[in-house]
Amino acid sequence: MTLNPLSLDLAPFSSISLDQITMAAFATCNSMRMFAYMPQICKAATDRNGATAISFTTWGLFLVANLSTVAYALVNRSDWGLAACFTGNAICCVVILVVACFRRNSYRRGLRATCLTAAGSVF
Repeated sequence: MTLNPLSLDLAPFSSISLDQITMAAFATCNSMRMFAYMPQICKAATDRNGATAISFTTWGLFLVANLSTVAYALVNRSDWGLAACFTGNAICCVVILVVACFRRNSYRRGLRATCLTAAGSVF
């Protein structure tokens, strides 16, 4: 039995407007994006080489983009839901940046201690 796409009954979907479809797609993608931050946070937190794979420039730009969307949502649209969504995204960007910064600083401190120990053993 083969399905003919032209014979499908689309009546249940005929009452859904384009703005509802785009809103559902937007909400779904942004909800999934919140889960997509977790591997980056975990990777930055467990990296033993100073979280070198985390780009401060890229994540800083993501942070600024999310904050500008929060401002747009509040000032131009008075849309608290949109603002809340992008505030969550901005918070995740801050967490990634803070964790990566901590890991880089602790990695550098470890390198300095290793260098000082090695230098002390030479003299």
